[in-house]
Amino acid sequence: MYQLKRTQFVKADLETCWDFFSSPANLKEITPKSMGFDVLVETPKDMYEGLMIEYRVRPLLGIPMRWITEITHVKDRNYFVDEQRKGPYKIWHHEHHFKAVEGGVEMTDIVSYEVPFGLLGRLVHPIIIRPKLEAIFAYRFKVVDERFK
Repeated sequence: MYQLKRTQFVKADLETCWDFFSSPANLKEITPKSMGFDVLVETPKDMYEGLMIEYRVRPLLGIPMRWITEITHVKDRNYFVDEQRKGPYKIWHHEHHFKAVEGGVEMTDIVSYEVPFGLLGRLVHPIIIRPKLEAIFAYRFKVVDERFK
């Protein structure tokens, strides 16, 4: 299993930060356009445990793929977890943590994942999968930094 951890300081109060990041409607804004990311279902204003969200993504060569995640844990204004139920990874567990600090919020993403296709997946991981995932989070960092100046 692999893990990616990113921490970012967000210049916003905890409530504003939580409201933005806990809304699936805002995911498209913080995802690179090259991913072809679209939410395919109506989503409620407030996130809750058990919420299933269906997306379409184009992670490689523009080939569309369905991705379904479930919100498995929510502690209001503290953290939430989404886990893949159907999609490109064998396992996807994404923790989103929020902590009020002086002048803003410390936001930490911890993604634990396992790639598909056994040995082949492990071979392409450092060449294709990990760099793509890091590029997605680098894009997100930049967009969030610009949005919350």
